Amino acid sequence: MGVERKDAEELLAALDPQQQEVALQVSGPLCVRAGAGTGKTRAITYRIAYGARSGAIDPRTVLAVTFTTKAAAEMRARLKTLGVPGVQARTFHSAALRQLRYFWGRSFGGDCPEIVSHKGSLVAAAAARCALTVDRTVVRDIAAEIEWAKVSMLGVEDYGDASAQSGRVLPGTLSLDEFERVYAAYEEAKMQRRVIDFEDVLALMCATLQKNEDVCGAVRRQYQSFVVDEYQDVSALQQKLLDLWRGDRRDICVVGDVAQTIYSFAGANPKFLTDFHLRFPEGRVVELNRDYRSTPQVVAVANQVISRARGADGIGPERGLPGAVRLKSQRELGPAVQFVDYSDDDAQAEGVAERIAELQKQGHSAGQIAILYRTNAQSEAFEKALAQRGISFQVHGGKRFFERVEVRQAVVQLRRMQKTSELVGAGDQLPLVEAVQDVVAQLGWSEEPPAGTGAVRDRFENLDALVTMAKERPDDTLSQFVAELQERAEAQAAPVINGVTLSTLHAAKGLEWEAVFLAGVSEGLLPISLAEAPAAIEEERRLLYVGVTRARDFLQLSWAHSRSGGRSQRRKVSRFLEAIWPQESLREQSRRATLSRAAKSGQDKARFENEADPETLALFEQLRRWRLDIARAMSVPAFTVMPDVTLRDIATAKPKTLKQLGVLRGIGEARMEKFGADILRVIREAS
Repeated sequence: MGVERKDAEELLAALDPQQQEVALQVSGPLCVRAGAGTGKTRAITYRIAYGARSGAIDPRTVLAVTFTTKAAAEMRARLKTLGVPGVQARTFHSAALRQLRYFWGRSFGGDCPEIVSHKGSLVAAAAARCALTVDRTVVRDIAAEIEWAKVSMLGVEDYGDASAQSGRVLPGTLSLDEFERVYAAYEEAKMQRRVIDFEDVLALMCATLQKNEDVCGAVRRQYQSFVVDEYQDVSALQQKLLDLWRGDRRDICVVGDVAQTIYSFAGANPKFLTDFHLRFPEGRVVELNRDYRSTPQVVAVANQVISRARGADGIGPERGLPGAVRLKSQRELGPAVQFVDYSDDDAQAEGVAERIAELQKQGHSAGQIAILYRTNAQSEAFEKALAQRGISFQVHGGKRFFERVEVRQAVVQLRRMQKTSELVGAGDQLPLVEAVQDVVAQLGWSEEPPAGTGAVRDRFENLDALVTMAKERPDDTLSQFVAELQERAEAQAAPVINGVTLSTLHAAKGLEWEAVFLAGVSEGLLPISLAEAPAAIEEERRLLYVGVTRARDFLQLSWAHSRSGGRSQRRKVSRFLEAIWPQESLREQSRRATLSRAAKSGQDKARFENEADPETLALFEQLRRWRLDIARAMSVPAFTVMPDVTLRDIATAKPKTLKQLGVLRGIGEARMEKFGADILRVIREAS
């Protein structure tokens, strides 16, 4: 296009009819609901350029706000290409910090305090001041929770009630009182060191505009027209700053997609987008639904996923997400979307790597292929499978598995354990799984996953992946296992430039690839098991939608029936995909699950009959006769009274009290109340 000046009509000719609607409204409130791949950046940059070319706006008075420095740089570059170089395109924090530094002396006197780029040291100091011992991962989670509180405009005194209403999970094992004390100590530590954090930048600029009329007037004279991209991600604090920038003027254009709201946990509030028409009744709402990115096959899956979404609160019947855009692909037909299930996680990684190798043979560049997943810990299996085939890759938005701090610590400890055992003559006699569990337990791993999210959960998942590796090879010696870890780390340490992208779904937002493998679409992973509240589950659905819409030409959705390493847990396909997953696959899944349960039941029965002593076997038969009498009296099948597996457990444990009986599997309050006394009587009579 070059940097030559173009008149207004030429600019409009480069847009589709919906984008032209956006470009033509150069004043007044405008809300653009732009679906994935619909050219929203093109629409808003051409709007600014058209306004400048037509003389309707002075580009020097426009402030375009984005959420990443990359997006801001892209917007400036596009506007420069269109011959409009004077527009300020910045992130909220960048724009606020620039203003705060400029006006600091006038508002507060002296020099603007230093900005702390990371909260870690201050949070750690605050925790120590409160006599609390926290590790690095808990420090990260405390910092993240403080950020949520501040962008939600919650002080220490407001945090408790608001966090309870929002279903927040406190970092680590902290109580509400402990977190509030750390929060308060953190704020005190900042004041003592005379530093501020990024959230303070926004809050202090808000205070400056509210209290200093001269500053407020200067800012509003400078910026008279506003454009806000990714408006669904605006927090309460950012919205307050935007309102103060704008004042009573109505020249504001917001652009967003409610279906891509995936940062509510960090304070994003999509209601500012969905309720725009309520705040600006005279405003116009334009919808961009022409998808230029993805094929009709990919778009069809995306539309089906989001069509079953609910409102932001997740409550009520399925009725569609208010404000969501139904996409219409503008592409030619492409390959069919693939739906694949695998036996376990390793088989999934192998299958995906094999398919990627095939795509490369067909001429696809590795840099145009991505594997997307829900949690960081899922990357290890794919890293291994790709490395074994010599396929280059890069982990986007995070460190590779063996470069993560807790994984490196565990490998070092295992190596020390191996050397120590050799020195004392124990050699490789240590049971491998126990050895690995002992080591990772010292680093924060436990049999049960933590209840929280964030860094603590990520740390657990990464350490649990090492336990899974050990369970995959229980017959290996400790030295063999350590050697295997070393080989994997070395194989994946080589830097790559052009490779397959491995990324979490959150980190993939805003990106796109020719081919996308969306892995792990099963219950417990998507939605993640921690998502229990309706609103949290709906955010997981939107996360899946974001993943699907990253694909341009090729999309494969896959899941694994179980974890690797002998884990017995059986999975099922994500509830978000049940209605569109090929039915023959789901029927096969159900058949295999039924066979698996039957096989396990048969194994339990055989083990009991072979290992139980005569007294236990006799008690079991008496309990079965008692159950038959009860079932006949109630006119119900015997198994509904109590299943065989529970009777076997009772016969084996021989409880003497109701308390002892109550801890056994299958004995709930209802059965305890109905049959508890009778069961204890049968046991007494048999002894």
